[in-house]
Amino acid sequence: MVDTPQSLSMPGLEDGRKADEPCTIVIFGASGDLTARKLIPALYHLYTEGQMPASFRVVGFARREKTDESWREEMRLGIEKYSRTSSVDAAQWQDFANNLSYHRGDLTDADAYGGLAGRLAGFDDAALTGNLVFYLAISPSLFGEVVDQLHAAGLLKRFEEGDSNWQRVVVEKPFGHDLCSAQLLNNHLIRHARERQIFRIDHYLGKETVQNIMMFRFSNAIFEQLWNREAIEHVQITVSEDIGVGSRGGYFEEAGTLRDMMQNHLLQILSLVAMEPPPSLEAEDIRNEKVKLLKSIRKMTPGVVAKNVVRGQYFAGTVDGDNRGGYRQEERVNPESNVETFVALKLFIDNWRWSGVPFYLRTGKNLPHRASEVRVQFRPTPNVLFAAQDDLDLHANALTLRLQPDEGISLRFNGKVPGNSIETRPVRMHFGYDAEFGAYTPEAYERLLLEAMAGDATLFIRRDEVETAWQIVDGIRAGWGDTPLSNREFYAAGTWGPVAADDLLAADNHVWHIPVPAK
Repeated sequence: MVDTPQSLSMPGLEDGRKADEPCTIVIFGASGDLTARKLIPALYHLYTEGQMPASFRVVGFARREKTDESWREEMRLGIEKYSRTSSVDAAQWQDFANNLSYHRGDLTDADAYGGLAGRLAGFDDAALTGNLVFYLAISPSLFGEVVDQLHAAGLLKRFEEGDSNWQRVVVEKPFGHDLCSAQLLNNHLIRHARERQIFRIDHYLGKETVQNIMMFRFSNAIFEQLWNREAIEHVQITVSEDIGVGSRGGYFEEAGTLRDMMQNHLLQILSLVAMEPPPSLEAEDIRNEKVKLLKSIRKMTPGVVAKNVVRGQYFAGTVDGDNRGGYRQEERVNPESNVETFVALKLFIDNWRWSGVPFYLRTGKNLPHRASEVRVQFRPTPNVLFAAQDDLDLHANALTLRLQPDEGISLRFNGKVPGNSIETRPVRMHFGYDAEFGAYTPEAYERLLLEAMAGDATLFIRRDEVETAWQIVDGIRAGWGDTPLSNREFYAAGTWGPVAADDLLAADNHVWHIPVPAK
């Protein structure tokens, strides 16, 4: 049973959106990379822009020995190195840093949680003791342990209507490694909290252009009327990375690209692009439509997988002039590994709107450049009026939603070249966020942390959404079985993937669209 939503807002549509209720944010994994690179810089920017509550505290929880002062200094250096601003205002930093404190403790030590409870109880505002956001920037294997310990220490309880205070738990991916493990983890988390208190992060959902997909689709009649099988021939979603696995070889050997990227990021984007209009902008109505869309994806049987899914693995090559080694030569990688670093697949959505329209999804590492985009190709016009013009080069109309970098939207259509001949050329109308709204685009974690404090779950993933996505991925992995990679599934670093991925589209007389590099 789905809990009643706590918010009626649509993220990104309100000017000056602010988390108004006083609260304390407890970051587990305060010594980790994510905290210094993303979380504290995001909170700092929210503070400087007046979007944090008037009263707030941030408590870092980790095993290493630190003082409040030493942790604050580490976080300041992190902001200077990783944030979107080039400098830190000394006065603003000091005001912000006064709200930061560090609590040393082992995640499995009950006394450490008792000490944390004591520290929170000492805050001068009672709401800072009761309104709590627990951010679990730790290994997923410890999520259940931390939730159990928080409940035992009296810091986390199931929310009941009429409660004067609230607690929320924010968890990072990976959320399980298959359907069974995700279900076990979900069951563990809701022992001591309701589903609506669990905020599962996919940072892609915090990106401005991803959020804008709904506004683009449902507020523009010229596009919404075309957003169906009658007008659209096919859709491509590409998320390319120009880096290899680096130091994450051990993790990648367990996960692979299918679990690491396809199960969450790409299926999330797909659900927003293809879902039906929700009846309202309430978080649960939006998430209901996303789940319905994922459940409409045609089942991945072994036969479908063999025909419609391609794996790939990079070998040595060059990316932007930089020599890269092969995946099997990476640190902590089996020299005979068959783990995929690239996945391309063709999906069909079996509902009225999208019946028969193929959706092509691909993602991979060590590709030529970093880019994320949605490419919608419309059906061509009948070749009647210009049939006699043999040399006429007519291209299908296409709409591209560029998610990163250089966020924007472009529309391709045919235009006549000036002159006496009938010569056409594809032309583009382009909307860029920087040009229209200025260079400022909030970091994904800024939006996500703000929504977690405000209790708006729209940009977070619900339990049934996670489990439905795992059902799709598990079907693909079962179809692969123990079959080794073929020669057509290897690709050189710096190329756009294996030959088999091109074959996948060639079978339908389509080709992959190559994303434009960043400016």
